[in-house]
Amino acid sequence: MAVTVSKAAPKENSENPTTAKTGGKVWFYSLLLTLQYGAQPLISKSFVRREVIVTSSVLTCEVVKVICALFLMAKEGSLKKMYREWTLFGSLTASGLPAAIYALQNSLLQISYKNLDSLTFSILNQTKLFFTALFTYILLRQKQSIQQIGALFLLILAAVLLSVGEGSSKASNSSSNPDEILFYGIVPVLVASVLSGLASALCQWASQVKKHSSYLMTVEMSIIGSLCLISSTSKSPDGEAIRQHGFFYGWTALTLIPVVLNAVGGILVGLITSYAGGVRKGFIIVSALLVTALLQFIFDGKPPSPYCLVALPLVMTSISIYQKYPYRVKKKQV
Repeated sequence: MAVTVSKAAPKENSENPTTAKTGGKVWFYSLLLTLQYGAQPLISKSFVRREVIVTSSVLTCEVVKVICALFLMAKEGSLKKMYREWTLFGSLTASGLPAAIYALQNSLLQISYKNLDSLTFSILNQTKLFFTALFTYILLRQKQSIQQIGALFLLILAAVLLSVGEGSSKASNSSSNPDEILFYGIVPVLVASVLSGLASALCQWASQVKKHSSYLMTVEMSIIGSLCLISSTSKSPDGEAIRQHGFFYGWTALTLIPVVLNAVGGILVGLITSYAGGVRKGFIIVSALLVTALLQFIFDGKPPSPYCLVALPLVMTSISIYQKYPYRVKKKQV
């Protein structure tokens, strides 16, 4: 036993610098994405006029995302290698399915949002954290420790509190028909949550198992998503508005600011999924809600709700527990 222990110790020490470097990247990317998610609603509200067609801003964001990802690949010297090794089958396997799932998920969310009040929608939408952890275990066998499962419960509790704080001030616009609420409100958002967890786990599988570059996945998913969106404009209200008023109707120079920030956020999501997995993204999204509340207080003078003040320590505690108590494989006694 003594010999076995002495051999294992140097190996752990040799891996520490790499682990520390990766961990530093994850925290840096997580901080940037939290700030981007938190500031995005306020920046969009300030710089995007009501007349701007949603499809035009989404498509422009995808184009910017592709340009940024290609630039970063060229900067790190991997662009030529990716070009030589790229295949259509590999692209569809790694990125095609998640892109299609995300497109379907977004459609379901749009249906649900119209038939549920904002509070119920926000609360049910948080279940995607559970499904992300579930599909990560199914596809990657990535287990969660008991403490991490508890941390996920704390995080969802914080998300629910933040949703209550946001939704309590908004009137319900949902249908009064119980059947419509169930089949066109609750069911779509729950199915969308399942799809979100599956797509996130598939992206993690592609980056960690298939070794698909996160930048390349960003390019592929942006192109596939854009093609799906363009095809939908033939019959959508946005498509009609673009044909009538032009693609950049309502745009100003400042409109590019939130579009570029959103694109940067999309690249950061890919990096975090690649390095740390989809569950970490859930922590970032909930933390970003607190950042939004803080920025609203600083710039708009709107004080945080009591729900927000209660949610803050819950989020901090859940992040600390999840990071401190990862799942460890029990070594067999010899």
